[in-house]
Amino acid sequence: MKVVVAIDSLKGSLSSMEAGNAIKEAILKVTDANVIVKPLADGGEGTVDALTAGMGGTFQKVNVKGPLGDTIECTYGILQQSRTAIIEMAGAAGITLVHPEKRNPLVASTYGVGEVILDAIKQGCRKFIVGIGGSATNDGGIGMLEALGVEFFAGSKQLHNVSAKDLEILDSINIDHLNPLLKECTFQIACDVINPLCGANGASYVFGPQKGADSGMVERLDKGLDHYSQVTENIIKKDFKNHPGSGAAGGLGFAFLAFLNGQLQPGIDIILNAIQIEEEIADADFVITGEGKLDFQTAMGKAPIGVAKLAKKHGKKVIAFAGGVTKEAYKCNEVGIDAYFSIMQMPMTLEKAMETTVAKDNIKNTVEQVFRLILTMEERI
Repeated sequence: MKVVVAIDSLKGSLSSMEAGNAIKEAILKVTDANVIVKPLADGGEGTVDALTAGMGGTFQKVNVKGPLGDTIECTYGILQQSRTAIIEMAGAAGITLVHPEKRNPLVASTYGVGEVILDAIKQGCRKFIVGIGGSATNDGGIGMLEALGVEFFAGSKQLHNVSAKDLEILDSINIDHLNPLLKECTFQIACDVINPLCGANGASYVFGPQKGADSGMVERLDKGLDHYSQVTENIIKKDFKNHPGSGAAGGLGFAFLAFLNGQLQPGIDIILNAIQIEEEIADADFVITGEGKLDFQTAMGKAPIGVAKLAKKHGKKVIAFAGGVTKEAYKCNEVGIDAYFSIMQMPMTLEKAMETTVAKDNIKNTVEQVFRLILTMEERI
């Protein structure tokens, strides 16, 4: 029997690899199956930890400018063999880095994201996987671009420490001093939104309020991004304003598209390709996945469903385990998960259930019993 395990983290309890290895331990307790454990994430929070640890990479720490200009430490991952950097923009410009009372997308900058990219280039990386969820910014990526060598002008005056407030006065952009090593780099951007840069469905109107923008600021931000896109089009002779995902992370998606030849893709597609799981699934008997909670949002296309769909492509049985399941979780059965199980063993508080040792014991005990049942049924056939 061959079993492929790719389970998302049980946030606050177990990392992806901790959960996966616990499942492997439980399976091997009852059978001598070949169990392959792969890391799983969706391109958002936890991607750096999951892919770096799960693929034998190393963690790199670098001091960069945070969204409001203060110095922070950002951790990213490096896969040495493929010279790949794994970055979460939220580690340098995330909304959780800013106290709610200080959130102001007019002044928040993505400069630190550019600094992380430069550090990775110095470490020899030429491939980048970048998750761009959870931003505190709405600067269209000009902060990141400034760090990478792009120059911005209002008239004859060069602008420094740029942020969204500068978009509306921007007259010209000089890309002559963009770091030349960027031409050797490829950028896969994990982007799960399809919002354009501007307009009612754009970055400012949809995401601005959660970053601290009131109605007046939202309008100003949107006009600034629209003006910025026009100036950019004059420079690069391409229009990415309405490209799906250009409005992601306050327009950071637009910057990757327009200036760094980035490719925006659903996060789970990038991750599944990176971990090379399909070749393992092709000859597997069972595929195991899951996450902290299975619900209707899971069925809408979160990481476990990405695994399930890939498994169904090869006609494999899929079993999911989760810390908890809601009554709407049945929808997961409609999109590739054959059966799912809560790992809860007895009534307990959420706090108790989320303790690492408790969660690990719960998942091992549940998986063991499921595979005992599988073996029993196979013996009868």
